[in-house]
Parts: sequence; C-alpha cells; structure tokens
Amino acid sequence: MANPKRKWSKARTARHRSNWKLSVPGLVECPQCHTLKLGHKVCKACGYYKGREIVKTSEA
Repeated sequence: MANPKRKWSKARTARHRSNWKLSVPGLVECPQCHTLKLGHKVCKACGYYKGREIVKTSEA
C-alpha cells in the first residue's frame, strides 16, 4: 500500500481545501405566477407544482 512521502503543512492543507467555487442555483420560471423558483420544488409564491396546488397560500 502506498504511503505519503511527507506530511502536508497546515497552510497547504487549508489552501487545498479552500479551492472550491460557489455556483448559482438553477432557477426556473414558475408557469403559474412567473416568479423564479428552484427546479423540481413547490413555488413559494403561489404553492403550485406541476400545475397542481400543493400548498394553500393566502393572497390577502
């Protein structure tokens, strides 16, 4: 089994772990109310998913 030749320093480990990027979530337009929402999720504005009302929302 292979072993590492030398120990990585804490600074190098931190630099290695910090090399990632945040990505913007894939937002889609709700077909009912035309607001942006996450894909495959119930719309927070109108409560619809796939053309059916899943969550009752009060529009008062």
